[in-house]
Amino acid sequence: MKLFNTLMQSLEEFVPIDDKTVRMYVCGVTPYDTTHLGHAFTYVSFDTLLRYLEFLGYTVNYVQNVTDVDDDVLRKARELGMNWRELGNRETERYLSDMDTLNVRRPNVYARATEEIPTMIEIILTLLARGYAYESGDSVYFSVKQDPEFGVMARAIGLNGYHAMLTIANERGNYPDDPRKRDPLDFVLWQAQAPGEPAWPSPWGPGRPGWHIECSAMSMRYLGEQLDIHGGGADLAFPHHTCEIAQSEHFTGKAPFARFWMHTGMVYQEGEKMSKSLGNLTLVSNLLKDYSPHAIRIMLQNHHYRYPWECFPADLQHATETVALFQQVRTMVGKQINGEDTMLRDQFKAAMDNDLNTPQALLLLREAAETVVAGDDIHTAAEILRLTKVLGLTI
Repeated sequence: MKLFNTLMQSLEEFVPIDDKTVRMYVCGVTPYDTTHLGHAFTYVSFDTLLRYLEFLGYTVNYVQNVTDVDDDVLRKARELGMNWRELGNRETERYLSDMDTLNVRRPNVYARATEEIPTMIEIILTLLARGYAYESGDSVYFSVKQDPEFGVMARAIGLNGYHAMLTIANERGNYPDDPRKRDPLDFVLWQAQAPGEPAWPSPWGPGRPGWHIECSAMSMRYLGEQLDIHGGGADLAFPHHTCEIAQSEHFTGKAPFARFWMHTGMVYQEGEKMSKSLGNLTLVSNLLKDYSPHAIRIMLQNHHYRYPWECFPADLQHATETVALFQQVRTMVGKQINGEDTMLRDQFKAAMDNDLNTPQALLLLREAAETVVAGDDIHTAAEILRLTKVLGLTI
């Protein structure tokens, strides 16, 4: 199996650190307005990867997080006049409900940032002791100039040079004018409590963790110091994953922090990237009023995980027709799946082994289903149903 490694910008043969166990961490939601189609695309993609790895015989230890305390959560809670924790819990449950409906399996560990703060403090203390971080005004920052390799992920995706990184960082939550910083690109590891905000005790006074340190702490606590796969949306490659690499590798002294970095493409709506800030969201809960969970899942898998795309009604209609075709196959086979088609299985594996090419895999299964329905080949029909299950479809 070959997967595209964002950090190396190339397809590489996937071999896990341990012979048969895959350590996979995927950045989860920030629960203040869920669940839109971009979320669904990311988590259906990694759910499909999880199922395919198991099909290949691996055991997958899958960890996902929820960033349940964050600037956006606190801002949204103030706008709604809600308690921030109540908002986070409500939106997290909405997200999990939507994912359950789409047959996205829950991870082995679903880690909440607010429950992992002691681990974050331990990492920050080590970074301070090793000279990669500094305390300023009861906050702690990572010093990018102390790390000659900082920005390796940024450079991999084409952000060459300090100003290119600073420009994108500023668009994605960086505060360059923070007077406590030594450098505008330095990122916060621990931020001092602001009036009215929640806080936890720390060696530097009451405050809360920065966003980037949360994922390093949660992934390493549950999966160890080095991961096989670290995933998330393409917009996380910089600064989030770039900062994770820096702080994690300088904490452990081990590289690489993750052997494969996998990023899902952005989903667009009317020519603009779908995002909460723009308000151009297609919510999964709304789509479910008109389309089946199977149709939505197939529509998502009809797009390669790595490339940006835009959703059109025709995509959903095509997926609905595919569901109907698979259901015809199910009717032919009945409840017991007997028989096999090794040629179809090998073609399916070849597609999935090629960087999880789900559009090609689905096309193979759809064409095979059309042939089966026309010619009544029960062995191929059984194979189709067996392979649709690998894609998370319970036809």
